[in-house]
Amino acid sequence: MADSLKFGTSGLRGLASELVGAATRRYTAAFLMHLQTRSAAGRGKVFIGRDFRASSPQIAVDCAAAIRASGFVPVDCGTVPTPALALHAMAEGGPAIMITGSHIPADRNGLKFYTPTGEISKEDELGILGALPDEAPVAIGGETLDGYPAAVDRYRRRYAGLLGAEALAGWRVGVFEHSSVARDMLVSLLTRAGADVIRLNRAEGFVAVDTEATSDALYAPRHDWIARHQLDAIVSTDGDGDRPLIIDGAGNFVRGDVLGILAARFVGANTVVTPVTSNSGIEGVGYLARVERTKVGSPYVISGMETAAGAGRTIVGFEANGGVLLGTDVPIGNRTLSRLPTRDAVLPILAVLGSAAAAGQSLADFVAPLPVRPALSDRLTEVPAERSGTLIRRLAGEPDYTASFFAGVGDVESLTVIDGPRFVLKGGDVIHYRASGNAPELRCYVEGGTPDRAAQLLRWGLDAASRVVR
Repeated sequence: MADSLKFGTSGLRGLASELVGAATRRYTAAFLMHLQTRSAAGRGKVFIGRDFRASSPQIAVDCAAAIRASGFVPVDCGTVPTPALALHAMAEGGPAIMITGSHIPADRNGLKFYTPTGEISKEDELGILGALPDEAPVAIGGETLDGYPAAVDRYRRRYAGLLGAEALAGWRVGVFEHSSVARDMLVSLLTRAGADVIRLNRAEGFVAVDTEATSDALYAPRHDWIARHQLDAIVSTDGDGDRPLIIDGAGNFVRGDVLGILAARFVGANTVVTPVTSNSGIEGVGYLARVERTKVGSPYVISGMETAAGAGRTIVGFEANGGVLLGTDVPIGNRTLSRLPTRDAVLPILAVLGSAAAAGQSLADFVAPLPVRPALSDRLTEVPAERSGTLIRRLAGEPDYTASFFAGVGDVESLTVIDGPRFVLKGGDVIHYRASGNAPELRCYVEGGTPDRAAQLLRWGLDAASRVVR
């Protein structure tokens, strides 16, 4: 197995050059072999989707070859959002493989596996590794069915009409298209809801967009876009369409965990499951009877939703990146939105814009009353895992080192280690470090009493860590 290929927070990731070819065929064969050990189901269709990375079409070919060699039938769903592929495969009762590196650099890629009932668990990951063959199956040519029209249509029908035909009338919404596979879907759905949609910066090649890294130069034109087009909001997603991005009419980013809270209210959820990186103010949201915290990663959120299931509970999971997972069917008006236990970007975008418009408020005014603390996050890139690991272990296990590290920014009052060391300083400020599960990056999350304090903490947190790991 190539050294760079590892299961991270959501799927297998690594260098595209090491994933193309035999490695993809080996992991695909192992996934299908693992499924056969879990169920006596026959060898039917396996659905394949992909993002716009240059390496994704060839990896799709490799997946299809291994699927045929394993006795299954490949169905190519083309360039579709990850939640669209998952929704379609679950409805058809088949497994699926999404080829995507999500937000990580373009020279990397990944495989995200779905059983017929949804995203794989951490236990499934171990099962796939245990079934990994020494040699890749011989590539077998043959027919690949076309699943693109059906997959796109099913996902579009899920959200078409979720907002009324004039719900966003009078709103001017920019769609930052870059290379998101959800870009055309967003334009269609927002236009259907009555918005005046402006397409922004569509890219022909792949652009790695991290919806949490708000300081990236990619977002620098936003103020010009807003002024030039008189926009009420800018929306987008990451590359595979499972992490949302919303910017208000003043150019401010709406945090992903805020999007999750508002999406939960939109669907009437009384229980949420979210990682420790989401805002600490969530526990103070009045309509939520239960809040469960997990490690970072959709498999942990899904496991938490299953644990939280119970009579009378409407469950929503979300991550700090804003991706929303539905743990139960939810009635909305005269329709039911079916359970979809994988990250989705379209639901929170429609929910938040629709709710703000219904309240007759700007996006900024609509978000302002939420009881969340000012919070920011960013990351140090190209940090080897062993260096991140050393810093994290010392901060979590050496009190004297920790006291010296935080000297000058505050005294540590408490420490939790659900997923990386999370420090609460005297006065309530928060600084949390964790190594990315998808790329050689060290992430820093902070909360402060004011926006200026949060910005100060983030600068300090990144600079302090950089002096150690670089």
